[in-house]
Amino acid sequence: MRPLLLGVLGCSLVLAVQGFDTPSDVVELTPSNFNKEVIQSDSLWLVEFYAPWCGHCKNLAPEWKKAATALKGVVKVGAVDADQHRSLGSQYNVKGFPTIKIFGANKNKPEDYQGGRGSQAIVDGALNALRSLVKDRLSGSDYSRQSGGGGGGGGSGGSKKDVVELTDDNFDKLVLDGDAVWMVEFFAPWCGHCKNLEPEWAAAAAAVKEQTKGKVRLGAVDATVHQSVSSRYGIRGFPTIKVFRKGEEPEDYQGGRSRSDIIARAMDLFSDNAPAPELLEILNDDTLKKTCEDTQLCVIAVLPHILDTGAAGRNGYLEVMMKMAEKYKKKMWGWLWTEAGAQMQLEASLGIGGFGYPAMAAINARKMKFALLKGSFSETGIHEFLRDLSVGRGSTATVGGGALPKIDAVEAWDGKDGELPVEDDYDLSDVDLDDDVEKDEL
Repeated sequence: MRPLLLGVLGCSLVLAVQGFDTPSDVVELTPSNFNKEVIQSDSLWLVEFYAPWCGHCKNLAPEWKKAATALKGVVKVGAVDADQHRSLGSQYNVKGFPTIKIFGANKNKPEDYQGGRGSQAIVDGALNALRSLVKDRLSGSDYSRQSGGGGGGGGSGGSKKDVVELTDDNFDKLVLDGDAVWMVEFFAPWCGHCKNLEPEWAAAAAAVKEQTKGKVRLGAVDATVHQSVSSRYGIRGFPTIKVFRKGEEPEDYQGGRSRSDIIARAMDLFSDNAPAPELLEILNDDTLKKTCEDTQLCVIAVLPHILDTGAAGRNGYLEVMMKMAEKYKKKMWGWLWTEAGAQMQLEASLGIGGFGYPAMAAINARKMKFALLKGSFSETGIHEFLRDLSVGRGSTATVGGGALPKIDAVEAWDGKDGELPVEDDYDLSDVDLDDDVEKDEL
């Protein structure tokens, strides 16, 4: 859960917002129960991935509940808060809300639901998928029975090719000297727990490789064969999982053993090691809209005019912002800045001006709500500002006009001190002042 949104949006990131708080036949799915409920189930599942702030999701909620009731005992219907449980959304490549997926014969490769959003259309789509599943089983081509993907074995989950085989010879080069973060399983072929973990590890390896673009990798060491590297790290039980970050001591993995648990930890490692978001100057409409509409929150600073601070002063403010962007990088927010007076419509829509410059606002473009920094423009002041919002203590208001304002196209700051405008020189040689002087003397 990202509590900052509670303050900015004024809504709770729980199923109650979606409309599933009253008793219903919709199953709440999370990383802790998804594998057991869906992946290891023989049932066909319809799963909605939603976000509490999504208007289309709210409209779908009553229809989803009706469909779940109609399909009770026939098809399972679930819902994932993909805004809170981002690891699940990432695992299944969810990029918009609501996204509905059908988990049928091959639970590891769900199909996208393409039908209508009314309860009747959802029921029809589910029954069509169910007929297809039954037909496959009759023909003997059911994927889950061929691979063990549907029953208690937990599914094949993915290809072993995505799990890197690590040995005494290649461990240092790949893990210690490489740039990726590694999750390494030390196993023994005779170990029953290792065999149970194997399909989950393989499925997680495939998802993590794709979602992190190879920045986090999963490997496996046969500790009975490669005893040098295993003894180096004191491996005494199986399976043992360790996390390796370049230049740091390895740490023991303490999470669950399902693919969802493993993926969630891998995504946390990815965000921990991801670079801070870029700090952009607002130069045109595209800069503001893309940043604010593509992120759940954008933090905008209005800095004093360059003539008031010079390059050194401005760089000091920008450095503070970059440090805060690094501190809050897991939030995946957008970070923007502009010069005082350059975007007057933006300042007016946010009520900036009464507190002087520098000023800062945190905007949620989906709700068109914002909050203003009232304290100092410093690491401490900004941190307190964002922290108060995160626990619901910040006051919010509606963006003026109810929409993002028009942005004037401006030139990017060149990084230099400002220059005063050059005044025109006037030639006064042709102006006769004698008569005026004589009249004044009289």
